[in-house]
Amino acid sequence: MIKALVWCENIQNKTQEDVKAAYPEGMHNTIAEFLNGDPNITAETATLDDPNCGITEERLAGIDVVLWWGHVGHGKVPDDVVEILHKNVVGRGMGIICLHSSHYAKIFKRLMGSSCSLQIPPPGHAAEKLWTLLPGHPIAAGIPNPVDIEIEECYNEYFDIPQPDELVFNAAFAGCGSFRGGAAYHRGRGKVFYFQPGHETYPIYRQKEIQDIILNAVYWANNKTR
Repeated sequence: MIKALVWCENIQNKTQEDVKAAYPEGMHNTIAEFLNGDPNITAETATLDDPNCGITEERLAGIDVVLWWGHVGHGKVPDDVVEILHKNVVGRGMGIICLHSSHYAKIFKRLMGSSCSLQIPPPGHAAEKLWTLLPGHPIAAGIPNPVDIEIEECYNEYFDIPQPDELVFNAAFAGCGSFRGGAAYHRGRGKVFYFQPGHETYPIYRQKEIQDIILNAVYWANNKTR
């Protein structure tokens, strides 16, 4: 079994009605639910509300892949939690998948060694086409090209990340430009995947194609297949 931990800051779904409407059960629980629908994956959750953000050496010792979603609470994650995550990715080979606005997460910036800043051009939200650039990559297996997303927050270049080891997907937004939307890296013994779709006010993690990409990424990133 692949053991996954879905981490979400769990702030906006408690305070914003549009986020509650998209994910009344909490985004982390939505993601964990479809992961647990795979017979080879068991997924649990953690949030900022948990002691030490739910991240300890003892807990991560049994985790193969962490999925991380953050937005307004990046600064609330203690540096010692970031250190534990970094140590497990680089030293032990735990995989990590950083979703949407987690490009600004402390752990992603630490792994990238850059600001990870980007542009959000007007109109800010638009239809998205997610284009597969590496159809032979495991994360792209069985994924239609393109994947159409009805509406999403527009991310645009320049995206201040290192050159990806493998750029699996590129995102194009109607009237907004394009963005490196699926970037894969190797860091020490671990694998890192950044995946752009997933704005909190849209039920994007309920879309089957997005779920399939995330499932593929969990299989790719886990340390049982090294």
